[in-house]
Amino acid sequence: MKYDKIKEAVFLTRPNRFIAKVRVGGETQTAHVKNTGRCRELLQEGAVVYLEDHEDNRKTRKTAYSLIAVEKRSETAEAGRRIVNIDSHAPNRVVGEGLADGSIRLPGLCTPYNRIKPETTYGASRFDFYVEDASGKKAFIEVKGVTLEEEGTARFPDAPTERGVKHVKELCGALDHGFAAYILFVIQMKGVSVLEPNDTTHPAFGEALREANAKGVVVLAYDCRVTPATVEIDEPVRVEL
Repeated sequence: MKYDKIKEAVFLTRPNRFIAKVRVGGETQTAHVKNTGRCRELLQEGAVVYLEDHEDNRKTRKTAYSLIAVEKRSETAEAGRRIVNIDSHAPNRVVGEGLADGSIRLPGLCTPYNRIKPETTYGASRFDFYVEDASGKKAFIEVKGVTLEEEGTARFPDAPTERGVKHVKELCGALDHGFAAYILFVIQMKGVSVLEPNDTTHPAFGEALREANAKGVVVLAYDCRVTPATVEIDEPVRVEL
């Protein structure tokens, strides 16, 4: 996944979850934040951030920029920093690319996949992807983007998510009707060794995830190669429940 025009800026404040004040070229500007999560450990005053420039589309937008990535200083990251993509639309896009080119492997399914359909309704549920393999096996995938990292461990969620609990339970329902079911965590950075549910922030999500896994929902995690202008699925990451 590639962004068209990127500008480097400095983060100043976040008046609300939708916008941020940033300094671009010596001027203070308002940028749309493409992530409604807390991101408190990332969006700190003085942090280097990367903006998608929408100057060519100002007639249809309230802001000229979207904040899509942050430099996070870390002793364990290469060269003392890692770039974290915080665009909440990116995980589904990179998963779609990874399923299409075979870089994402779903245990129990054969590649290449015969059918990949995003945003698929099943009963009262709507899953991020529906997949069929050459043998006719059918599966649903729910994708979760991860931006929270603590000392090399990625955690989800960074804020309570009743919607996330609902998605996990809906996957169990699909499993009961003969579908394979997957939860795929997209860690929007490199430099992590394991993913864990964030039981401190939302214990109900961790409990639902462990129950779903015990029933047969497959829990996967992949990290990403991230630059200021690109994000791509990279390698599987160990999941500890």
